[in-house]
Amino acid sequence: MTSSAPLPAILVVTTGGTIDKQYFDALSEYQIVESVIGELLETARVAHPFRILELLRKDSLELTDEDRALIAATIADAPETLVVITHGTDTMTQTAAALAHIEGKTVVLCGALAPARFARSDAAFNLGMAFATCQAARPGVWITMSGSVFDGLKVRKDREAGKFLPL
Repeated sequence: MTSSAPLPAILVVTTGGTIDKQYFDALSEYQIVESVIGELLETARVAHPFRILELLRKDSLELTDEDRALIAATIADAPETLVVITHGTDTMTQTAAALAHIEGKTVVLCGALAPARFARSDAAFNLGMAFATCQAARPGVWITMSGSVFDGLKVRKDREAGKFLPL
């Protein structure tokens, strides 16, 4: 009888964005609160080992170069080679570019166009796509949104259409 090696853990880095937004009432501004990613993974009964690191709670339009450097350093220093980053969609491609120098790791960014706390959110699907992509794709930086996998350095967000498109 042979035993199989354990699956490599996936590091999930949360940075904020719409995926973790919460609206308290119809007249209020949103707030990025404690990440709901762990709940999404538990609800989906994810059996693959993972570790969640809540790094930032920011709208992606508020992310700075220093924030992107922190994200890159965190991933570069992590023992995991498979990484999923939850991120706001507006500047996801900027962060992807800031991670391009990291070698030997498969990094997948995902987000949501509607908060994960909403019943009709794309968050759980996009997160599932990211988990699958980081296990199957070669090392590099990827973006998964709306059922598609994109090279993280060759994609753009079309704000009017509410989707990502290849360059």
